[in-house]
Amino acid sequence: MHKECTRVQRISQELQKKIAKILQHKINDPRIKMVSISYVEVSRDLAYAKIFVSFLNLNDNCDLDLIDKNIKIMNGYMSKYIRYMLSKMMILRLVPELTFLYDKGLIESMRINNLIDFAINNIK
Repeated sequence: MHKECTRVQRISQELQKKIAKILQHKINDPRIKMVSISYVEVSRDLAYAKIFVSFLNLNDNCDLDLIDKNIKIMNGYMSKYIRYMLSKMMILRLVPELTFLYDKGLIESMRINNLIDFAINNIK
């Protein structure tokens, strides 16, 4: 059981590195720029992978429609291409099916930071 978990974690980390490299060097779509992969969750059977991404060049509060559109693009033809590239880069019996999701962690951390700053300024 423990050995299986570490294998899933290693594959998850390797997928994160390889997908980041593919997005940076192989994808030339102007709609998908400045993408950061927060983390990757791989299922225990290695058949599915959820890739949590954030867009560094978008204002997260104002561009929710654009974020949704970019996620749909990434889950469309781009996920198939990335999966194909992964099959060439990694030695796996089965390359996981990729699902891209928007990571809201950055927004939440900024919101909490702003609330803390607001509270500190009001105390003074």
